[in-house]
Amino acid sequence: MKIVHLALAASMAAVTTSGLAGIAPIDGKSEAFMACAEAASSQYEPGYADIGRDSSQIDIAAATEACQAALAEDPASLQVKAWLGRVYDVADDPTNALPLLEEAANGGVPLALTIYGDLLIVGEQVPGDWTRGNDLLSQAATIGFAPALNSLGLSYDYGEGVEQNSATALGYYRQAAVAGLPRAATNTALMYLEGLGTDRDPVAAEAWLLRAARDGDARGAYNLGKLYESGELADLPNYLAAVSWYQQASDAGYPLASLALGYLMQHGYGTTADPAYAAQLYQYAADNGVAQAQLNLAMLYEDGIGVERDFAQARLLYRQASDNGLSDAAANLGLLYLGHSGDIADYDKALFYTQRAADAGNPVALNNLGYLYENGLGISADLQLARENYQRAADLSYQPGADNLARLEAAMIIEPPPADEPTIITAPVAPLAGPKYYPRSKIDN
Repeated sequence: MKIVHLALAASMAAVTTSGLAGIAPIDGKSEAFMACAEAASSQYEPGYADIGRDSSQIDIAAATEACQAALAEDPASLQVKAWLGRVYDVADDPTNALPLLEEAANGGVPLALTIYGDLLIVGEQVPGDWTRGNDLLSQAATIGFAPALNSLGLSYDYGEGVEQNSATALGYYRQAAVAGLPRAATNTALMYLEGLGTDRDPVAAEAWLLRAARDGDARGAYNLGKLYESGELADLPNYLAAVSWYQQASDAGYPLASLALGYLMQHGYGTTADPAYAAQLYQYAADNGVAQAQLNLAMLYEDGIGVERDFAQARLLYRQASDNGLSDAAANLGLLYLGHSGDIADYDKALFYTQRAADAGNPVALNNLGYLYENGLGISADLQLARENYQRAADLSYQPGADNLARLEAAMIIEPPPADEPTIITAPVAPLAGPKYYPRSKIDN
């Protein structure tokens, strides 16, 4: 999945910067101007490649002080207003950022055109205006400003204010990537990987992902790891390479990479198994809201793998993952409430979470719901509904559901009732539901 528009008009590439003292002026610019430039400019602005920096590298306090001083020296400088607006935007201070960015954008400063254009398209800090947002991006893209090219590619990729066109999106992504924007190289790669706007070409995707990852783009490193783990480029998965790239992305703070690396570490794919480290990786991803990591970590706590066994923590994590939409987590939580943790069973909660997962079409939960109906746990016994849920689980190729369906049908005894009474169906009590279910895909989320 490609990133959405960002108001941070720079890449994740590392940039070497010098101290503020002794900066050589550009075109006679003052020391105050240059101090602001080094503190807040983008490396993609013409003339600032050597001192510009990524938004994530801005020291907000120092940059604010430097750019306020530069603006006090030259209150009419649109370039300084763009830089100071960028600093306020990074500081999540729209009250101060927006007037500066809008004035600089109206004056044609590429950085401000891009940031303000993105803000108009996202429509969170200002009223959304896709038409104007794309117009501003087009102005900056026309002069080759890489972040604007990438953002315009996103507009065409998702049809935001323009007619959706994958080929056009790919063209903008590729221009931005050639201009040195690492995240644009990742977007280019994903277009080749998905066959959007071009023929599907995993080899070309690998080349672009390598370019992005080597330039420090965490999302590029993560997707490169996925590509190697999938085995699509060779007869077998390259787990060793996957571990390396996942590690790079995880170290850069990319939560999905921590999830993916955690799975390989847990099971020893491409590395020595280290469940304790896997738990740490899952925890980081879980803390950042990744539902699959919450589920995986919950299973470790339930089983005492890599962590001390802790059913309360397992229930908490299962609940988080369930609330974030993972039916597997709801199914497992239902099992815990059935007494799998050794606690007294809570059949009402077991039914609630099992029903939630079953409503999402989860085959494990459908089988377990059949068990609850068959045995009257948390709900009135109903063998017909038990049979229907076992059937639905079996139809989804879940073998325990098929086994329970066959057992129930074979054991059913029809007791002829009086003419004025309904037929009563009875059957032996079914065994407790089976083991936890690990999803086939541990990365997709």
